[in-house]
Amino acid sequence: MARIIVIGSGFGGLGAAIRLAARGHKVTILEKRDKLGGRAYVYEKQGFKFDGGPTVITAPFMFDDLWQAAGRKRQDYVDFIPLDPFYRIFDKNGRSFDYNGDEQFILDQIAKWSPDDVEGYKRFMATTKPIFQKGFVELADKPFLHFTDMLKVAPDLIKMQSYLSVYRYASQFVKNEFLRRAFSFHPLLIGGNPFDAPSIYAMIHYLEREWGIHYVRGGTGALVNAMGKLFAELEGSVLLNTEVAEIIVNGRKTTGVRLKDGTIMQADHVVCNADVAWTYRNLIAPESRRTYPDWRLDTMKYSMSLFVIYFGTKRRYNDGKLAHHNIILGDRYEGLLNDIFRQKRVSEDFSLYLHMPSMTDPSIAPPDHENFYVLSPVPHLGSGTDWTRAAKPYRDAIIKFLEQNYLPDLEANIVAEHYIDPLHFQNTLNSHLGAAFSVQPILMQSAWFRPHNQAEDIDNLYFVGAGTHPGAGLPGVLSSSIIVENLIGAAADVRVAHRVTVPTA
Repeated sequence: MARIIVIGSGFGGLGAAIRLAARGHKVTILEKRDKLGGRAYVYEKQGFKFDGGPTVITAPFMFDDLWQAAGRKRQDYVDFIPLDPFYRIFDKNGRSFDYNGDEQFILDQIAKWSPDDVEGYKRFMATTKPIFQKGFVELADKPFLHFTDMLKVAPDLIKMQSYLSVYRYASQFVKNEFLRRAFSFHPLLIGGNPFDAPSIYAMIHYLEREWGIHYVRGGTGALVNAMGKLFAELEGSVLLNTEVAEIIVNGRKTTGVRLKDGTIMQADHVVCNADVAWTYRNLIAPESRRTYPDWRLDTMKYSMSLFVIYFGTKRRYNDGKLAHHNIILGDRYEGLLNDIFRQKRVSEDFSLYLHMPSMTDPSIAPPDHENFYVLSPVPHLGSGTDWTRAAKPYRDAIIKFLEQNYLPDLEANIVAEHYIDPLHFQNTLNSHLGAAFSVQPILMQSAWFRPHNQAEDIDNLYFVGAGTHPGAGLPGVLSSSIIVENLIGAAADVRVAHRVTVPTA
């Protein structure tokens, strides 16, 4: 039995802590904030429960596998509700396209938008299954610690046209511009630019079609609480309001951590769920991270940030215009993404994700009220934007747009509100440059090229979460926890590695 410290309690940290505790290790989670969850923090205000972070639940079998690893059933702890449609996608004129797992339903909708693209969509979807098989089933929970690991999969990556962006890949099959956008926006949900993220992310279409998109009854916070309960049953310990100031390193080993109050906590292994770049810069002495000096961290590309408004209204908006998940694509799609990712400037226009969970679960709002959050991708703090000045005007512009196009009389009906900007991601969530999803998912920052799950210079320091392999998103960070479980098992000479069994849909 090893003493293991887990820094941070996002889904990657919680997943790793549960798996390691289930293996019999003595595991302690250190969480800076007053609740578990990391980005999945819950804001409670005037009877509303606002999920702070992940809201799109895919790959439910990953959570089932986590509970199974602990000898339990997920269904005994938390309920998943399948959604239909998965998303309602709006164009600049408010015309909508419902996306779900029913192929014929999708084909009928495509026929209304662009009949010539029906066959192209069929061909596109036929390619996503082998991409999923290779990119997710075979590679997502395998560590890429050596360059030879990358060389082994290079032929498959070339065969899958991973050198193409998701947008370019989809465009080979679909010619209508709106449909190209509708079938390529997914990288934005994990911090990527559809015009840069490799085409391997097209596998998300297959993942969603086969296993659906789900909502957690009670909100994503209920899933965090269920994982916390499971961890406690495994005799894991949690220290909230506990901030780590340093990962202590002696030679090629970490011996534990020093807390902000000066307390030293010793460990045989440290698992870090904090932002990778922030961790290297702030928690590890330069002489102990020669692979990741500041200059190298500076040359890496980081995801965009987010501006998010959580708001509750004193009236319902259940007239059928909106779905649970809504994607509102602006007219200037490529230009807007260029502003965000390359030019690093805040635009006057925006594309939005509008979440309306009270449509599915009225319990997260007072009676006859509605619960929303609206998310706008914005540049990270490398833009130089002064968000202490820019936040309120940006908030007002988004609310005005929603009021004029989707939510009549919105401003007058808001009774609870909270918003966050890139400064929140930097100062509260300790994310380098306020990047919402850590290291940007591009081909040359994937697999071996991404910060490794086992630190290159510190043998018993491990990383889980968005900034390491395989990347952001719930399936990604849960996969990173499996990788770390297996790496620590290998260090203890445990021969049998854990693999997730992907069920037949």
